[in-house]
Amino acid sequence: LSSSSAASDVYKRQLMHSEELAVQEAALPLFRQFVDARTADFAVRHRDVIAQFGRFPHRNAALGRVSSAEELAFLQTPGSGF
Repeated sequence: LSSSSAASDVYKRQLMHSEELAVQEAALPLFRQFVDARTADFAVRHRDVIAQFGRFPHRNAALGRVSSAEELAFLQTPGSGF
């Protein structure tokens, strides 16, 4: 994970974009250790969305999922998109 290689970047993206809370939680210490603070904060934001909704609401339409009223409200919040 510490490498700046393309393979390492793909691995980090997979962790950050997982909709599994356990993966998100396990990845945060790695992000804090191996990437810059801005990217680590971005990973925290991703984890927070999964903790709140169990999925990324902005993916719902593309995946044919029905959004809850809470998810729709969240998506209207400035800064909610990635």
